[in-house]
Amino acid sequence: MKLLHIDSSITGANSASRQLSAASVAALKAAIPGLEVIRRDLDANPIPHLDSKRLPTVRPANAPEGAVGIADEGGSDVLDEFLSADILVIGAPMYNFGIPSQLKAWIDRIAIAGKTFSYTADGPIGLAGGKHVIVASSRGGLYAPGMPFEANDFQEKYLRAIFAFLGIGDIEIIRAEGLALSPAHREAALNTAHATIPTSVAARKARRAA
Repeated sequence: MKLLHIDSSITGANSASRQLSAASVAALKAAIPGLEVIRRDLDANPIPHLDSKRLPTVRPANAPEGAVGIADEGGSDVLDEFLSADILVIGAPMYNFGIPSQLKAWIDRIAIAGKTFSYTADGPIGLAGGKHVIVASSRGGLYAPGMPFEANDFQEKYLRAIFAFLGIGDIEIIRAEGLALSPAHREAALNTAHATIPTSVAARKARRAA
């Protein structure tokens, strides 16, 4: 099996999402013999944002007729990595209610008509099913279901929506939120999130065995 480990936080060792994604990957490696891990750090090696110069290369069907694009350096292998992965572990902090722009640049390379989804007379159909996605989510405030600012969550809701659009229904969130409220709250939230990882891995093993 192959696991694609992605981090998008820009805060380095202090990043809660990086800590949670690393712990999730370590637990999965311990539980699944022979698991191959592919690592992609979108802060250390960012993918260029999709623009008019790269559009003819990445999405020729959407580019003006006759347009010639430049090489998509840094982004050309992203789609193959995604398609070959059985499990994705994605460190995704909330920035300004949404996801980091580095992660959005990655998504713009995998959401490709004819590759990971297709449009039909009956609506779009996802073509990338069969994968398991684990999102290591971190937020400074409280946005979980039932919280006063739930409506401002364009991070987890967006990630669930885009992966579901690509045909992936097996999406799990490991969440640490309220991290900016106080040092004590941050510690408690991280401890709670880390405590859910063994249960997540056990459930993953049970699904494999079924």
